[in-house]
Amino acid sequence: MTAGEIAAMFAHAWQTTTRHLRVLAAAGLLSHEKRGRMRIYRIERKRLALVSDWLAHFQAPAKHQAGGRQDVRNKKISSRQSEAVKARSA
Repeated sequence: MTAGEIAAMFAHAWQTTTRHLRVLAAAGLLSHEKRGRMRIYRIERKRLALVSDWLAHFQAPAKHQAGGRQDVRNKKISSRQSEAVKARSA
């Protein structure tokens, strides 16, 4: 896709799109070739997969930790409820 085609997909200024494209290209996530006055951009799928894997590394523990905290909270509540029931029946 050309920079113009990419920019048309978003509701921000042209300069914002070109700045983002430069950053992504510098990071190796995009490549481009010049055809006359246009630049044709391509996603570097292998590099993008590395970023995706890296991000997944951080997402999985966060889900696990949050679930763990919720489990501990549920156990505390269940324990209190059962103690209250025992106290009422005694």
